[in-house]
Amino acid sequence: MQAPPRMTVEVPLLSLGEGPADYEALGSYVDALRRPRGLHMTLLHVGILEDFAGDVAAWTKGFTSAEKALERTASWLRGLPVLDGFTASSQRLLSLGGGRVSGLEVDVPEAVRDFQLSLVVALHGLLDELAVDNIDDFILSSPALGYRSPHWTPHVAVGRPKTRRSGPIDIEPLALEFGASQIRNAWVLDGVGGTAPPSEM
Repeated sequence: MQAPPRMTVEVPLLSLGEGPADYEALGSYVDALRRPRGLHMTLLHVGILEDFAGDVAAWTKGFTSAEKALERTASWLRGLPVLDGFTASSQRLLSLGGGRVSGLEVDVPEAVRDFQLSLVVALHGLLDELAVDNIDDFILSSPALGYRSPHWTPHVAVGRPKTRRSGPIDIEPLALEFGASQIRNAWVLDGVGGTAPPSEM
């Protein structure tokens, strides 16, 4: 049985370096190198919508129903602003997820960091509207959100590390081009009622 799709706000990686050869060269550091198509950088992870709504209902002890949380979150996602495409660079590989994932560390423009922070602020606003108290604790505790740290590390996951070394690996600098932000699995929102109010971000 296929797992329910996870919702994220992300930017697609359109190009890396001078072409395919530059990406394939990462295979000397990374096992199971992912296909270039579909590479992206996550700006905000929301998780499976039903699970997120269930986390809200449990945290509020039913004061906010899972149904209300689901509909309001879907409407909120529809109303998020879009970040224009941008260029960035990378010159290091990071070991993430307890050593299970190898990712390009991305040096992003300040405007991208500001946009990502605005998404977190907007998430706080959504959770406040849903009557979630101790919002920072909820964000770090919600299994659906899956956050292990309040700090955002811009990266593009590309495969698995060849070794379990925990430190970063320096690589030749690579130019990166990203497209406009989008909601992964946005088709899920089509099945949830409600319309988006004007964005307050």
